[in-house]
Amino acid sequence: MNVQTKTLTQSRARFIPAVFAVILGMTVISITGHVQAAALHDAAHDVRHATGFPCH
Repeated sequence: MNVQTKTLTQSRARFIPAVFAVILGMTVISITGHVQAAALHDAAHDVRHATGFPCH
């Protein structure tokens, strides 16, 4: 493997997770932007109870 191929492989290894993070972030933002506030509150509340955090 020469230096140019190794550099290309390393840049792809950094690029793919970054693209995935952007896609995941945009998906989360678009989904939460279209959900009613009460549904988000209820979901967050249920997660807090499921993980053992007190919220009352």
